[in-house]
Amino acid sequence: MKTLVIVTHPSIETSVINKRWVEELKKYPEKYTVHELHKVYPDGNIDVEKEQQLIESHGNLVLQFPVYWFNCPPLLKKWLDDVFAYGWAYGSKGGDKLKNRKAALAVSAGIRKEDYQEEGRYRYTLEQILTPFETTFRYCHADYRSFFAYYGTETESGENVPGQELEPTGSVLDKSAQDYLKFVDNL
Repeated sequence: MKTLVIVTHPSIETSVINKRWVEELKKYPEKYTVHELHKVYPDGNIDVEKEQQLIESHGNLVLQFPVYWFNCPPLLKKWLDDVFAYGWAYGSKGGDKLKNRKAALAVSAGIRKEDYQEEGRYRYTLEQILTPFETTFRYCHADYRSFFAYYGTETESGENVPGQELEPTGSVLDKSAQDYLKFVDNL
């Protein structure tokens, strides 16, 4: 079955990393369905039944987003709250739709990997910061398969705008896109 990739980026048009990943995924429509939440729901009103049916019609599930204030963009949080409902994603009365479904994350971190260390600038690893997503998938009895990350570097001025990606070189970006597809294919 195909993999459903839920892409949540507030400005995918100006993105470098997430946009490149989406371009690479779209080269293989027989393997991946790319579902861009900001394009489908610009008003933030999510069609829960449609989203649940979309998940059910796919095998694996990947959530792709930029780390945004050490979390996900707000629309993805709303999507999770609305779509992963009691009685569908968990609980009694059919709450098993994510059970054993392979699920993973793909994130652009926006800062250096060294900063995401217990001894680093932010004192937490990216794995620790993403723990709520892992916990959510495990609570819903999904088969959480970890995350794929692209780490960037901060600007020379030391300013880092949450959710903003910094431009890597073409060869680094291309390698990242290829590595991302390998990660998804090996879920």
